[in-house]
Parts: sequence; C-alpha cells; structure tokens
Amino acid sequence: MKTTRSILAVVLLAVTGGHAFAADAKHGADVFAENCAECHSVKEGKNKKGPSLFAVLGRKAGSVGDVAYSDAMKQSGISWAPDKLDAYITDPRKAVPGGKMKFDGLSNATERADLIAYLSTLH
Repeated sequence: MKTTRSILAVVLLAVTGGHAFAADAKHGADVFAENCAECHSVKEGKNKKGPSLFAVLGRKAGSVGDVAYSDAMKQSGISWAPDKLDAYITDPRKAVPGGKMKFDGLSNATERADLIAYLSTLH
C-alpha cells in the first residue's frame, strides 16, 4: 500500500505539472461512474464491454480472461502503473494505437488523478 501511495504521488506531480495536491478517491469514484462505468465494472471477475478494473494497478494489459482484447492491447507490453494509466486515460488511441477503446480520453488532469486514486483502492 505504501508503494502504491508513493507511485501515485509521483504521478500526481507529473499530471499536474509539478503542483502537489491530494488526489480525491471519492471524487474519482464519481469520475469513474460518469466516464467508465458504461463499459467497465469495478467488481472482481465482472467484465462488461471492457475488462473489470478491479485490481487493475500492477496488472498486465490484455490479461483478463474472457475479454476480446485488440491485438494492439495484448501486444502493448503495458503493466498498469499509475503513469501508464494516466497516459491511457488521457488519450487511449495514442497510448495504444490500434486498440478498441471507444473513449476519447479525459483531458482534466485532476479528474484523471482522482480516478487513478480511486482505482488504486480496488484490491
């Protein structure tokens, strides 16, 4: 847990241009509901159009069974660390060219940091 917090702190500094602030996991749950919940679940083992995001931090991209990943995602070599999640949530098509994600991205750095903070609580 301490390692996740340390990594998250580094990501927060990166996505906010070096301005420190505390990410709000509670707000991140709202960001998830508004932007992600249509296609993703946070329940372990419950996939929708996309994979469950339960315990996503540290997981290898394209590794959840019963999900029809694109070849690009399966071959991306990504391990979902906070910085990789941030890049992907910012612009999925740029982060994984050829991926299936229909989401255009979330440009607000604070909302991304809050979302990642929320996802880091799911384990």
